[in-house]
Amino acid sequence: MAFGARGWRPRSLLLLLLWVTGQAAPVAGLGVSSELQIERRFVPDECPRTVRSGDFVRYHYVGTFLDGQKFDSRYPVPPHSPGTSTSPLPPPPSSSPWRWADPQARDRSGSYDRDSTFNVFVGKGQLIAGMDQALVGMCVNERRFVTIPPDLAYGSEGVSGVIPPNSVLHFDVLLMDIWNSEDQVQIQTYFKPPSCPRTIQVSDFVRYHYNGTFLDGTLFDSSHNRMKTYDTYVGIGWLIPGMDKGLLGMCVGEKRIITIPPFLAYGEEGDGKDIPGQASLVFDVALLDLHNPKDSISVENKVVPENCERRSQSGDFLRYHYNGTLLDGTLFDSSYSRNHTFDTYIGQGYVIPGMDEGLLGVCIGERRRIVVPPHLGYGEEGRGNIPGSAVLVFDIHVIDFHNPSDSISITSHYKPPDCSVLSKKGDYLKYHYNASLLDGTLLDSTWNLGKTYNIVLGSGQVVLGMDMGLREMCVGEKRTVIIPPHLGYGEAGVDGEVPGSAVLVFDIELLELVSGLPEGYMFIWNGEVSPNLFEEIDKDGNGEVLLEEFSEYIHAQVVTGKGKLAPGFNAEMIVKNMFTNQDRNGDGKVTAEEFKLKDQETKHDEL
Repeated sequence: MAFGARGWRPRSLLLLLLWVTGQAAPVAGLGVSSELQIERRFVPDECPRTVRSGDFVRYHYVGTFLDGQKFDSRYPVPPHSPGTSTSPLPPPPSSSPWRWADPQARDRSGSYDRDSTFNVFVGKGQLIAGMDQALVGMCVNERRFVTIPPDLAYGSEGVSGVIPPNSVLHFDVLLMDIWNSEDQVQIQTYFKPPSCPRTIQVSDFVRYHYNGTFLDGTLFDSSHNRMKTYDTYVGIGWLIPGMDKGLLGMCVGEKRIITIPPFLAYGEEGDGKDIPGQASLVFDVALLDLHNPKDSISVENKVVPENCERRSQSGDFLRYHYNGTLLDGTLFDSSYSRNHTFDTYIGQGYVIPGMDEGLLGVCIGERRRIVVPPHLGYGEEGRGNIPGSAVLVFDIHVIDFHNPSDSISITSHYKPPDCSVLSKKGDYLKYHYNASLLDGTLLDSTWNLGKTYNIVLGSGQVVLGMDMGLREMCVGEKRTVIIPPHLGYGEAGVDGEVPGSAVLVFDIELLELVSGLPEGYMFIWNGEVSPNLFEEIDKDGNGEVLLEEFSEYIHAQVVTGKGKLAPGFNAEMIVKNMFTNQDRNGDGKVTAEEFKLKDQETKHDEL
């Protein structure tokens, strides 16, 4: 029979009935005996701790008389004089709710019926002597059948209206919880990652999963079931004291079991919902994330090219690949999976602040790891499949970068001894090239195709950067031309061939150069122009020149070396354009009045 440590406050005797599978052994002591009898009906395989005098326990029980009838009483055992096992109880007051009026009320006795354990210190006189002795040595989840003789129970007096005099009492006990006022938080680490660069300190913010159980294994809460981590500061009072202490020193990826006595958890009152008063708590914790509000980004260089002529600066435009993970290794995004680089300006707020900072100072071809705390990432809210308050890890590979103010870069690797004739606008060039990205990815090669690339310089037949890079080059020269995207294929690139915003590298060898005509000319005379030019073209002398006559004459001048057409263009198209310019009224024939030489024109004419 339970009683308060001091005074006569009524306190019920809570009883437990645990049904077990199989044939139960007979209960000892069905006859009157002067000895305490204990039968261990079930003992768990693991028993890390047993009840000792002075421990606080929570247990279920069912109490019965010899005839099997259940009993209960909320009246405590009073203080007694030294040398006596019990003292007579005063008669229960007439208003006692436990002076049952009908047998059915008595059948509702026991701790199970009230859906709560009996909570008490052992060995401090708060229990009848027999129960004080019977609980010693029990394990959590152990079940005992206990037979207590009268002299270790309520003696010859009994409890009026509840326990008859000289009653032998039988208890079916299941122990749920043990703790001691000297207990501390217990920590059992069962997994620790090989690398542990940082552990939880006071004021850190953590994200972790947990299963919360009582000592008997009953689950009372789980972040896994909610599919959401528990996110909190450590050591500043946001958690129960035992958890604040139990999390300290953990690594990301570590798993540990934290056992917390009730005075470092929810105490005598419990949490008012799922956790009863005086309950020891067991948390199986897996730490996913850890940072401090004072953290800045961390950068770990994985691969830095030996030749790093330039490092990225604020305002540069970068193309890079990345894998984005959480601290526990969970992948949340990857540019590789999209087969497309991430292209952005840096230092101008186009990316999260941590990446803006972490991408500064990189070399082309560099690989680095950037760890971004949430206040420099996506904050408390997160984004998409990135949880709130998550530390982010970016493993990046820089493909290229440039600045919008960049011009082309030219490096000459070889010049022949005679390099006096240099390419200029209008010249017709034949050259070989290899085109690649800054990371060395080959895009195109005329050598592989087995034929040269032929253009008229300055005619818009190649991208502007290439046009610039081919100027002032002599036949036989070899050079490398690096072209920023705004002088190449721009943001759009060439679908399936050149990525958008790509810096291009051309390795060029000039094989042939045909000097072009002066700017604005598609045909020139190599000597004096005949004063009777119109008459020479008008062979039939009818005063009209048709396209056929005009074309035949011009080609004849080119063949004899008296005239020259602009190289690299379709000769027939040039001649046709020249004729059209002279046919001022558009009637398909040129008259002497229409025909004019270039120096006679207010605007250009090809003659």
